[in-house]
Amino acid sequence: MFLGLVVGTVVSTRKEPELEGLKFLLLRPCDLDGKATTGSPVVAADAVGAGLGEVVLYASGSSARQTTVTKDRPVDATIMAIVDTVEVDGAHRYVKE
Repeated sequence: MFLGLVVGTVVSTRKEPELEGLKFLLLRPCDLDGKATTGSPVVAADAVGAGLGEVVLYASGSSARQTTVTKDRPVDATIMAIVDTVEVDGAHRYVKE
């Protein structure tokens, strides 16, 4: 899994029927402090109700199709958790506000 920062939404009114009902969010990879990095943006299906500005955990590849929401759907990235804290060596690097 990877850390990402939700920076936007992706809306598509015409899509493959298997994608109907899914919410898509635009993510930027982020560091341990919850700050966006320069990596390529990722479009991910949202399985947990994440929102703009939140730090999330997302999975890609075949792991992205292992949630109840995305099972057997043609997705390559899925948000699987909203991050509350990131702690490294006993120090909090990120704390959700």
